[in-house]
Amino acid sequence: MFLEALGSAVLGLALAWAAVYRLPHRLPSRTLVLPTGVAGALFGAFVTHTALGAGHLLVNLVGALVVSAASLSLLLRPAAERFHRQSATA
Repeated sequence: MFLEALGSAVLGLALAWAAVYRLPHRLPSRTLVLPTGVAGALFGAFVTHTALGAGHLLVNLVGALVVSAASLSLLLRPAAERFHRQSATA
């Protein structure tokens, strides 16, 4: 179970770091994004482990990854549009 938690935390940190690296203009500060990824992964691992029980390491890690990605997606801001769109009736 300790390796599950450690693996989940590492996956969440890696996912959060990749998000900060790829989308710095759409995310808040790094000090908020990195712990959110780790916390989401740990929560996802906890929920998956509770639902399935012990012995499903790979599935628990996938559950951690999914919940971490969902948590990080809540932090995304809308992309700034380069061009102002005008309606067809204007």
